[in-house]
Amino acid sequence: MSESLPRLDELLERLENDMRVEIEKRGLSDPVMIGVLSGGAWIAQQLHGRLAIREPLGLLNINFYRDDFSQIGMHPRVTPSKLPFRVEGRNILLIDDVLHTGRTIRAALNEIFDYGRPAQVVLGVLVARDGREIPVQADCSGMRLRLEQGQKIKLSGPEPLELFIISSSNIHEKHEQKLEER
Repeated sequence: MSESLPRLDELLERLENDMRVEIEKRGLSDPVMIGVLSGGAWIAQQLHGRLAIREPLGLLNINFYRDDFSQIGMHPRVTPSKLPFRVEGRNILLIDDVLHTGRTIRAALNEIFDYGRPAQVVLGVLVARDGREIPVQADCSGMRLRLEQGQKIKLSGPEPLELFIISSSNIHEKHEQKLEER
C-alpha cells in the first residue's frame, strides 16, 4: 500500500535536519553542494542557503552519463554541468529529488569523478523510494516511501515546487484526454 506525502516544506526541513546531523557526525568542514538537474538542483537551491554552504552551488547534468542513453536518446535541451569549485579532495553534498533505481546517482558519481577524486560524497534526497536496481542508498532523506506497482513520484517546479504520486492509470488517462482534445 502506498503512503500519502507530507507537505514539501516538511520534507525539506527533515532533509535539512538529517543533512546537519550527517555533516556533524562526519565532521565535514567546508563542504560543497551539487544538485542533479533538474529536480535535485531545485532541492539543492533550497538547502544551500539553509545549510550556509560558502561556495556557490554546483549543478550536474548527467545526460551524457546515463546508462539508458542508447535507448532513450539525448534530451533536446542538454545544458552543461557547472561546478564552480574544485572537486579533488573536497567533501561533497550530492542532492537529488528522488532516489529510485540508483542509476541517476551512479551516473552523477561517474561525472563527479571525471572532475576529480572527492574526499567523500554524502547523498541527500528529498524522497528515497523502493525499487533499487544497483546498490546505492541515501545518507539523508526527507522521507522513505514505498509505492505500489505502476506508481511514480514526480517533483515539478521550480516555482512552485510540488511533489506528486502518479499512477500508470492516471498517466494513461491524461494521455487519452490529450488525444481526445486534438
